[in-house]
Order: sequence, then structure tokens, then C-alpha cells
Amino acid sequence: MAPTPPPEVLRAPLVVEFPFTRSLGPVQSAFLTGLRERTLLGVRTESGDVLVPPVEYDPVTAAELRDLVEVGGTGTVTTWAWNPEPRPGQPLATPFAWVLVRLDGADTALLHALDAPGPDAVRTGQRVRVRWAAERTGAITDIACFEPYDGDAGNPEPAAHDGLFGDDPVTGIVAEARLDYTYSPGRAQTRYLHGLSERRTVGERCPSCAKVYVPPRGACPTCGVATTDQVEVGPRGTVTTFCIVNIKAKNLDIEVPYVYAHIALDGAGLALHGRIGGIPYDQVRMGLRVEPVWSEDGRYPDHYRPCGEPDADYDTYKELL
Repeated sequence: MAPTPPPEVLRAPLVVEFPFTRSLGPVQSAFLTGLRERTLLGVRTESGDVLVPPVEYDPVTAAELRDLVEVGGTGTVTTWAWNPEPRPGQPLATPFAWVLVRLDGADTALLHALDAPGPDAVRTGQRVRVRWAAERTGAITDIACFEPYDGDAGNPEPAAHDGLFGDDPVTGIVAEARLDYTYSPGRAQTRYLHGLSERRTVGERCPSCAKVYVPPRGACPTCGVATTDQVEVGPRGTVTTFCIVNIKAKNLDIEVPYVYAHIALDGAGLALHGRIGGIPYDQVRMGLRVEPVWSEDGRYPDHYRPCGEPDADYDTYKELL
């Protein structure tokens, strides 16, 4: 009988997002509020250099900086790189150049986009000016981009500025970190995922140390040898350790507080992650015996719940903490 061919390795698009909310100090607050008001601010160091974007501490002496100045909306390209295929969320949807621009009156360069018809239209030393966004909220995107400019610097001397723009300063921002890529779990985890679709949890045993890895990794990270022997584990297991989650995650329809735990499935050589349900969060404990509750489509355990067995003795799972 011919051997069964291995399943096709799975691939799927994956998006990792982490919107990070941060508060602003007085210098960054003034800089972003200024952008909203079409004003470009830098900060002067003890040595007299003007830094744009401004920072709150001197990068050379670490001295606190508060001497704000206004610089020009025109500048000079110090270096550049052509971007032929803009990604979602970038400043322009058509091909553009990433440029470092030293604004008139500044001693450092600002990174942004230059709207140009092609790489032949961009050069180091090129004069450019700010193109402001039609709607401004107090973010770096208030500068829509830079565009070519034929004029000179005019008066490059920066003017002192108090950093005040009325009663509505920008005091915080949300940085939208996002990564789009295609993920392939490899042959070992592909077999694991196909097993889950049959409500089976399948790991792989190391032929050297005999540890069973779930999810399988294709090789033992300790012995460095391939883990080719498949072993079905569980479905029940033991809570080895856990944490109580009190902050609700975006797009996750689970009410807080809830418990997220390490669960050592019977027969596995290490614990995997899983949510604990079916029990008040303050009654979850180490050694609790649990069983899977499968998702509505039956493709993976949605969470684990107490199975009614007596708690496991600590000595039976202490090596899996």
C-alpha cells in the first residue's frame, strides 16, 4: 500500500495590530498642536542647534530642553529613497519618495514623503515645501507630504515660540502599529491544525528525550533532532499556572475579568495556552483538571472548563510550570 501523502502546508494572511496610546510631554504636545495649526516647531539645545522634530532631552548632554522655536515650511532634501509600491496607511497611495528634509532654520532632518512623478525627479539638495493636509488633528499626518519648491530659504533664522495655541492642546496620541504578512505554520503545525479540525490534539515526540511537544515544532529545541512520531494527547489536562485578565482586548468578545492559563494536556511534555471558562475566575487554581469546549465550527478549543476530576497533585505537573 502506498504511504499517505503529507497534507499540503497551510498558508494564510495574518495581520498583527497593536494600537499604542501614549501621553505627550510639553515639547511633543506643542509640536503636534503646532502641526494642527500649520506651525512647525523645533527645540534649541544648549549648543544652539535646532532639532526638528523636537525632543525633550538633549541627545548629547541629556539636559532638559524647553526652548521652542518656529522654523520654516520649506527645506532641503538631505537623502531619499524611492517607494514604487506604497503600502496601506502610508502617506500617499501613488509611488513617492521617502525623504529626510532639513527644514529652513533646523539643524536636523525630518522624515516624510515627497510627492514626485518618479525617481528622476528627486535628488539630494532639492528644495521642497510642506503640503498641509486639508483636515488636521494634531499628528504627523497633518503634513500630507512635501512637494518640490523653487524658492529659496528666505529668512532661515528660527523665531522663539511659547508653544501655546489656545485652550485645546494635543495631549496624547494613538500609534497604529500594524504588520501584514502571509503566515505558514510548516508541516508539523499543519498536521496539528488538521488534527484540531477533527477534535484531536496531536503532538510530536522527540526520539531522544521522549518529550511530547504540543503544538509540535518539527524538531526538539533541546536535542536538535526531528520529531517525527505523532502522539495524540489529552483531551483533558491540568492547569499549571494562570493569570487573571482585567483589561478588555479590542475586537475580543469576552467579558473581563477572565482567566488565561497554561494547561498541560495529559501525555504532553509542556503546557499550552488556553482560556478557562465555566467557573468563577477567583476559583481557578493550579492543579485544576479541565477539558476542552470546542468552538461552534469545531475547529479549535474555544476554552477549557473544569471536568469534575479531583485536582492533580503538584508533583505530577511541577516540571511543566
